[in-house]
Amino acid sequence: MTERYLTITMQTDWKGALRAISHAAKEETYQGEVLNFESPGHFFGQLSEKRWEIVRAAQSKGEMSVRELARTVGRDVKRVHEDIVILAELGLLERTESGGVICPYSSLHIDMYLKAA
Repeated sequence: MTERYLTITMQTDWKGALRAISHAAKEETYQGEVLNFESPGHFFGQLSEKRWEIVRAAQSKGEMSVRELARTVGRDVKRVHEDIVILAELGLLERTESGGVICPYSSLHIDMYLKAA
């Protein structure tokens, strides 16, 4: 199976981002996956430091239970579960049939460009 990787972008022009993704999808080889945020504020609002810690702990570890992941990051199971729900909605984590969690990406790249107005 091909290793999956994710590029996180920040573009206010979501239509342009969608067009770029559709061009990449036409390639014969795997081009990676893209998660776009409309602004840095939305990005940082969804991906806090604690949520990044969960993603890093799950990355390349295979399936983990929510309890195991909570122990790994040293946090309360309930709060970790709440963060996992959001991370799964974003596509950074995936839930398994047995109720576990997996980070399907071998690498993540954040593409952020800030320019003065």
